[in-house]
Amino acid sequence: MTETVVAPAEPSPGVPAPTHRTAAELEVFLPGLLAASPRDVGTLDLVVRRPVPGAREVLAEGELDLAAGLVGDSWIERGSSRTADGGPHPDMQLNVMNARLVAFLAGDPERRALAGDQLYLDLDLSHENLPAGTRLVLGDPATRGAVIEVTEIPHTGCAKFVERFGAEAMRFVNGRDGRPLRLRGLNARVVTAGRVRPGDPVTVVRPG
Repeated sequence: MTETVVAPAEPSPGVPAPTHRTAAELEVFLPGLLAASPRDVGTLDLVVRRPVPGAREVLAEGELDLAAGLVGDSWIERGSSRTADGGPHPDMQLNVMNARLVAFLAGDPERRALAGDQLYLDLDLSHENLPAGTRLVLGDPATRGAVIEVTEIPHTGCAKFVERFGAEAMRFVNGRDGRPLRLRGLNARVVTAGRVRPGDPVTVVRPG
């Protein structure tokens, strides 16, 4: 099911471009973000599919698949310089970002999907809280909800992130504080297939 289609187009003539957050605004926002983001049980806030480059589909329900990642997403067609054959990297199936941060950067809720990630979680994504190998159960663990696993590969963003949210935002998420906190987000892979919906609980299962 698809709720909304969002295409990251340039502003129409005569329509002012969105205002980007300043460095000062970002610094003031950070303590509240850290205090508010849950550590053990969070919530899936947004599911976004990228059917083709430059397009976004905000989903009422998404299907996570072992081979395809988010079904209908273009990850399966994207090459990677990290693989021997140049094919899609299995440890980069899913891009995951903090839902509170992307809402702050976007301003307008309809712009959140432009970040380019597929799953947006109300959860502390830091290296300390979610070391590589941590599993996240999306949905009710009692009914075997979908499960994804945090991978080692860092998620640092690209030039399009700068275009949509500004250079200060990019410096903030990849800076001295941002990298350890994974403010730009993290990479993950599907380990148990299933359907996921906004509002699903996200339960942290750490290694060991």
